Amino acid sequence: MATTLNPNLLLAIPLAPLAGAAIAGLFGTKFFGTFSSESRGGRAVAHTSTILGVAIAFVLSVMVLLDVIDGAGYNATVYEWMALGSLKMEVGFLVDSLTAMMMVVVTFVSLMVHIYTVGYMDGDPGYNRFFAYISLFTFSMLMLVMSNNFLQLFFGWEAVGLVSYLLIGFWYTRPTAIFANLKAFLVNRVGDFGFILGIGLLLAYAGSMNYTDVFAQRDQLATVLFPGTDWLMITVACICLFIGAMGKSAQFPLHVWLPDSMEGPTPISALIHAATMVTAGIFMVARMSPLFELSDTALSFVLVIGAITALFMGFLGIIQNDIKRVVAYSTLSQLGYMTVALGASAYSVAVFHLMTHAFFKALLFLGAGSVIIGMHHDQDIRNMGGLRKYMPITWITSLVGSLALIGTPFFSGFYSKDSIIEAVAESHLAGSGFAYFAVLAGVFVTAFYSFRMYFLVFHGEERFGKAHAHDDHHDHHDEEDAHGDDHHHGLAPGQKPHESPWVVTLPLVLLAIPSVIIGAIAIEPMLFGEFFKHGIAFKDVIFVGENHHAMKELEEAFHGWVPMAIHSLTTPVLWLAIAGVVLSWFFYMKRPDIPAAIKQRFSGIYTLLDNKYYMDAINQAVFARGARLLGTGLWKGGDQSFIDGLFVNGSARVVASFAAASRYLQSGYIYHYAFAMIIGMLVLLTLTITGVIGTK
Repeated sequence: MATTLNPNLLLAIPLAPLAGAAIAGLFGTKFFGTFSSESRGGRAVAHTSTILGVAIAFVLSVMVLLDVIDGAGYNATVYEWMALGSLKMEVGFLVDSLTAMMMVVVTFVSLMVHIYTVGYMDGDPGYNRFFAYISLFTFSMLMLVMSNNFLQLFFGWEAVGLVSYLLIGFWYTRPTAIFANLKAFLVNRVGDFGFILGIGLLLAYAGSMNYTDVFAQRDQLATVLFPGTDWLMITVACICLFIGAMGKSAQFPLHVWLPDSMEGPTPISALIHAATMVTAGIFMVARMSPLFELSDTALSFVLVIGAITALFMGFLGIIQNDIKRVVAYSTLSQLGYMTVALGASAYSVAVFHLMTHAFFKALLFLGAGSVIIGMHHDQDIRNMGGLRKYMPITWITSLVGSLALIGTPFFSGFYSKDSIIEAVAESHLAGSGFAYFAVLAGVFVTAFYSFRMYFLVFHGEERFGKAHAHDDHHDHHDEEDAHGDDHHHGLAPGQKPHESPWVVTLPLVLLAIPSVIIGAIAIEPMLFGEFFKHGIAFKDVIFVGENHHAMKELEEAFHGWVPMAIHSLTTPVLWLAIAGVVLSWFFYMKRPDIPAAIKQRFSGIYTLLDNKYYMDAINQAVFARGARLLGTGLWKGGDQSFIDGLFVNGSARVVASFAAASRYLQSGYIYHYAFAMIIGMLVLLTLTITGVIGTK
């Protein structure tokens, strides 16, 4: 078995989706004048080329993963872009077990989303453009996870942000979509500012942008103080890097963009905001684990931010009525769980939950999209009910996703989520006590809002096909208008839901399978076996001191995936999840008057949650208004008054005035010019005689 992977094969993995995006974006539109979105041929070109490109990338990624498990790897430069003295700016690949796993997850979920999109976006005038965007996103994400240096990492980081901007605002005629994509773009810029500062610090002190070069100097970096302070430089650099992760992975308080990003079509909610882009920050911190292990302060910061996100974003999911927003707040909460695991030094557990979450959360988003299709683009769960007998495949796959999400034993989410809770319990870092409470309470909250949505959508009274007072709710979103459908919104009286076509249900079934089995299969090799020892992911991390022994404690307590599931019967985690499910069933199936009474009694708390802790208002008042005032000041004072008024227009006025004065001297008469010459000579002679002008 070769110990080095074929670089041409690795290069083909990101280039295949890029080629598909180029074909869909050029030949599948009016750009070349041959096909268009309105023609069947144009749509066929778009989805065939992009699905084929992502399928090739997926197959090759699986081959790479198998080779990596057998001991192969790759860490080399593919192309040198620029050299500035000793600093080299390169495109290179680092493929170890962490990268290979991410490549398989990204390409598999992307392939499922591509197939699903054929049915979901059918008839949309932007059909070809959408396929070009999601394939381009897949390329960008692959470049991010395969990078071996900070330059390429930053390229992929910004590229996925750019494509997410295009996808969130895909229906660009809707003001809410434009607002949402601008919000996502600007909030991510805040995080990216910290991210690039962290990269700059490491470059300044390590002298290289290559991961292995920086990691090789970790002992020296651990002793350097940040100038003018008693803080370690590595602490400042890691916190700056994590601020970038806070933006990309939607951690409090930079989480505000993700719920609004549901304005985009449902397939991108599954691709970008469940399985891939939002996990880029988790991947980055895991990749930088040799550096984060050098600073307990940075780890505590990560731990506390993750705990706040895990618990308080879950509370917001309880009051949501838009089916996509419920799943969106679930994503925020689960990203908080992953971040907590990173802060507890349980990097492999965080990556394990990243993988399991990618499958069941993509399943839940695509299941929500299937429900939206069946409900004729009505997204309000209060207008649903009893859908299980009309949409059996969507029902059973959504149930599987919900069970995995709440951590039901033997489902994939159980093994990763339970491991996170145990890892936090064994941590002694500052903030671990609060983090343990947050992730434990989050189990109940997650179960409650997940099955609130499940019961209201698939069970109980059939509330569709009626006149509802919920259609004007502020968090209601209508994808129908963007599809260009001229029919009514929602189901008409007497009209029944219908199961989605096979291109929609097939990805649901294929995602449901790993949502059940992947946790039991992968927990031992990923957490306690040899999987992450192939490469630099966590190999160089030295667990020192009493605060960093979480993984050792987990390994000592693990006796197999079956005993782990059986043991959960005696732990509070499972009973909290069961309590959440039972309470949601009682509240929304048996006594719906109780939630209404609670809402009325605790109207202040409900208002706080309904306004999302007023974080949007704070952002608008402080950051957006501050940026607007700064922009207005720079525009009016700097651009218009100083640059345009003084330099541009001012210099033009000086030239114009000089020209106007000179115009009077240009009469066109020869005797005027002769007279001027004589006067000039007299002046020169006078100045010379009087000694004003020297005669050297």
